[in-house]
Formats: sequence, C-alpha cells, structure tokens
Amino acid sequence: MENDKKVLIGMTVPELKEAARVLGMPAFTGGQIGRWLYQQHVASIDDMTNISKQNRERLKEHYTIGAMQPIDCQRSIDGTVKYLFPVHCGKEGDTSKCVETVFIPDGDRGTLCVSCQVGCKMNCLFCQTGKQGWEGNLSAADILNQIYSLPEREQLTNIVFMGQGEPMDNLDAVLRATEILTADDGYQWSPKRITVSSVGIRGKLKRFLDESQCHVAISMHSPLHEQRRQLMPAEGQMTIQEVCDLLRQYDFTHQRRCSFEYICFGGLNDSIVHAREIVKLVEGLECRVNLIRFHTIPDADLPGADEQRMEHLRDYLTRHGVFTTIRASRGQDIFAACGLLSTAHKTQSNPI
Repeated sequence: MENDKKVLIGMTVPELKEAARVLGMPAFTGGQIGRWLYQQHVASIDDMTNISKQNRERLKEHYTIGAMQPIDCQRSIDGTVKYLFPVHCGKEGDTSKCVETVFIPDGDRGTLCVSCQVGCKMNCLFCQTGKQGWEGNLSAADILNQIYSLPEREQLTNIVFMGQGEPMDNLDAVLRATEILTADDGYQWSPKRITVSSVGIRGKLKRFLDESQCHVAISMHSPLHEQRRQLMPAEGQMTIQEVCDLLRQYDFTHQRRCSFEYICFGGLNDSIVHAREIVKLVEGLECRVNLIRFHTIPDADLPGADEQRMEHLRDYLTRHGVFTTIRASRGQDIFAACGLLSTAHKTQSNPI
C-alpha cells in the first residue's frame, strides 16, 4: 500500500545513498535520486530516467516521492500569495493538519516564508500563530514540500523560516531541511539565501549557530527584560541580553548575516528609551534591525505605532550606527503579513 512506503522528500543525500545500497543498487544511485528530487523536482520515480528500470521498480516497491500539492490559495492585491499545505506531522497517511506558506514576489526577487510547526508553543502576545497553540512539529519532508510543490518554485531567490512555529523548537527537522537545501546533490542553494528566525531558545540557538551557516533573525520586539517577558514568555527562558551575548561569539562580518525583528507598538516600545537600549544591547554586534508594523489580531489589545514614530526610531538607530530599515507589509488583506498566520479554524480536504 502507498501509505506503507517511505517518503523520499526529506531524506538527505547520504541517507539516499544508504537506501540505494540496502536495495542492492550502487551508492552513486542515491546521488542521482537526490538530484532528480531536489534539482529536477520529478513527480514520479518513473521520471528518474538515468536509473535503470529495474532499479526504479525496486525503489517504487519501498518508496514514494511524497509530494503534496497545496489545497487552497489566496492572492493579495499586492501580488503576495498564501498557500495552504497538508502536512503529516510525523504521521504518515495522516494529513488532517495543515500549514500556511507565503510567497512574496518583489521585482526580480521571490521570497518564500515557510512554516515549521502547526501552531506554536511560544505564545507571543502579538502573534496569531501563538494563539493557535502547538499542534505538532513538521518533518523535514513537510517543510521541503512547501518548496517542492510551490507553483512559483522557479521564481524563488530566498527562503525565510518565519511562518508558523518556532524553528529552534523543531531544530532537527529545520537543520535537516537546510542541509538538503544547501547540499551539492540537493538544492545547491547558498546558505546566504536562507534566513532562520528565533525568539531565542537556550541550547538550541547555539546549536543552530554552530551547525548551520544560514542567516539568523532574532525576534526582539523590546530590549527591556520585563516588557519583553510580558510580550514574549520565551524571555523568561532565555533573555534577549543572553541572546545578544551568544551572538557576539559568532562572526557576522562576512557572508553570514544577523538581524533583529522589531514590531513597533504605539507608545509601548517605540520611545527614545527603547532606542537607546537597543543601541546598548547590540553594541559590538554586526547586525541590522528590521522595524515591522503591527497587524491587529483578535484578543490582543496592542496599538500599532504610527509612521512618524517608526521613522524617528529608525533614524535614531541609524545615527548611532545600527543599520535599520522599516519593512514593507505584504499580504495583509489575505492575513499573510507578519503575525497573522494561523490554521486553527481551517478544515482540510484531500490533497489536489
């Protein structure tokens, strides 16, 4: 039965080579499979035409590609597209859960915001995903399928792990996915095309920094310990000061980039006091700060900062040596902008 077969998407090239060996094939066949999967995006094992028919039949007895098409699509007036993807969450044959994935076209750039969990445990006060609660971790196959089955796949130039879920809370799957994305027999992407976000999780963030060369984006949202803890319960487990102290141990002066995400709340975290504290917090750290507009969500009594306050904050940080930008909001009309992703109330049909 198809559900009894293992999924090829999400297997690393060394694993594919070992699988080939176990099935009595030469090890290099595993490399061929990897290239057919991650560079050609074949729809069927039969499409792997430089592998003998006998070996393809043997492979089909035990494996399936595992690609699942999106089951829903919404298009924004600004060109942003939000897809709803079925996921297994580690349970083969069970596609009762789903995640949202956002494709953002911008001139000759195409950025994909991928999810790594159904819901999230972090429970940030301003995030709709956090209010959904945590419903499961995505496998590497679930993560990569958001790329594999994306209609705009050929337009992609960048991937950001900023969708549903906290990447460090599902680190094994995220590292496996980024390994495949950057492998010579995988997608062959440069790590500088991939950014992984985090609120900062003790032990996990360090492991990511040690084991990956992808960019890192830290959700700051306040430089003040007590205020950040109220906004983001994760501050109680690893403070933003500890996060910055850890980041200072790594080199971000060359290809790898460190950034901070900062949602601006009117009269709450957009004052000159906050600006000064941000400068002190990131002192000696090569980084950038991205200021983000707050998008109102239910049951979150938080005001958004006005444009002038955001510009003042940006200008102060810039004058004091902190490269700062105001990020343009995309896809707000289809609830695809920062903090709006959620599948809490979505039901699922069979994949198309």
